[in-house]
Amino acid sequence: MTYDPASGKIVMFGGYDGTGYLNDTWTFDGTTWSQVATPISPPRRAAAQIAYDASTQKVVLFGGYNGTRYLGDTWIWNGKTLRWNRAQPAHSPLPVTSPMVFADPNGSVDVLGGFDGRFYQYSMWQWTGSDWNQLSLVMLPYARSSAAVGVNAVTGEVVLFGGLADINPVNTWTYDGTAWTLQFPSTQPLWVYSASAAFDPNLDAVVLFGGGSGGVDQNTTWEWTGSDWQQLRTARRPPAREGAGMAYDSTLGHVIIFGGQNSEVPLGDTWELIP
Repeated sequence: MTYDPASGKIVMFGGYDGTGYLNDTWTFDGTTWSQVATPISPPRRAAAQIAYDASTQKVVLFGGYNGTRYLGDTWIWNGKTLRWNRAQPAHSPLPVTSPMVFADPNGSVDVLGGFDGRFYQYSMWQWTGSDWNQLSLVMLPYARSSAAVGVNAVTGEVVLFGGLADINPVNTWTYDGTAWTLQFPSTQPLWVYSASAAFDPNLDAVVLFGGGSGGVDQNTTWEWTGSDWQQLRTARRPPAREGAGMAYDSTLGHVIIFGGQNSEVPLGDTWELIP
């Protein structure tokens, strides 16, 4: 799930409803969810990730899992025509589930990590508009999947926390478009995987919500201040969950979350964060 400035709506694709994998596309206008009937659509999957590419003004989808295979296809959503098109890149990241897909501070879309069924990946790729280009950076966050990633729209800073990994994933990393930096905050959320994150301009901070932790789903809310994590004590909060979609809705003026699962039971509720 991500916000699509081209259409002025949040767009959401696929998932798992408890009985099967989905390939439906929905948009949210700040009030109503609407299913979009598309001529073609990516195959059914869960745990794919999408992000808006400011360079091409389109949404990029990569990866996921369909119950039997890890997926490595790339699909492009055009919010102006409301159509999916499969890309045919000459190069591509390995097929993985739960990669971290996010808007690079430079305006492109990046793919980091993911799980290929055997290994957590230690690689980062950038979408050029027609192909994937592997980036050669001095350092990357330790190999992982299912980490929460949010991008500060004001500073351009990417914030990453947690995830699943063979090596300790309980850490916070930031990326400025050139280099990743391991942070050492004095306060840090409980280790979580499949948590949700998005930038909230009302708070001027990347917000993190929920996630699983050792099989127990959480419902705490945190904000990244730029150097530390701070827990937000809200009057109400959504039920505990992992794997929810989260995005800032410019029309509504608030961050919303949708879905996810609690103790492996799929959820279909929509919440907005009012600071």
